[in-house]
Amino acid sequence: MKISEGIKDQLIDVNAAIEEISAQAQHKLWEAIGEWEFLLEQKSLLRRVMDKKKERDGANVEIIDYKPEHQEVFRSLNVEWISKYFTMEESDYKALDDPQGYIVDKGGFILVANYDGEPIGVCALIKMNDGEYDFELAKMAVSPKVQGKNVGFLLANAIIDKARSLGASKIYLESNTILKPAINLYHKLGFKKVPAKPTPYARCNIQMELVVK
Repeated sequence: MKISEGIKDQLIDVNAAIEEISAQAQHKLWEAIGEWEFLLEQKSLLRRVMDKKKERDGANVEIIDYKPEHQEVFRSLNVEWISKYFTMEESDYKALDDPQGYIVDKGGFILVANYDGEPIGVCALIKMNDGEYDFELAKMAVSPKVQGKNVGFLLANAIIDKARSLGASKIYLESNTILKPAINLYHKLGFKKVPAKPTPYARCNIQMELVVK
């Protein structure tokens, strides 16, 4: 039954990808064949099917504002990825043990991503008062259960939109280059590397900024 459902979902994505190519090919049959070959050279059918799957999965993602009852999932999701690659640090505990007091009450925000009603992702905007940046994008974590479902991209876009709605002009973040999917995501969102600044995190080896438009 599960295999049948999986095949059914894949057919939906394949059909959507083929319809997309058909819509882009406007010529008669023989010309269209050549146009299909060109379009597939630009982006393979597999890549198109994967993109359609992400779009379909994204429809099941709901981004909501943080509430006190989300504290445990905010903490657990972040502890999970930090402990996998690094060691928990003092600043981690400050933010994760009391996100309401450390982030929200100081002018920051936290968003939570639900997938099919289950909280599986979190991301925070920490208010900065250094005169250069309005917010720091921090504590973004997505459950391994939904990796590949575009949750991180949707969550990050939502937190940037939140900063934009608050009139932010620049967002700052800290990361580590060992986290290649995260770094690729930040580049995709428009973040650029900046010269090193003082940081409370020993694991930080790259700092980036986004000029909010």
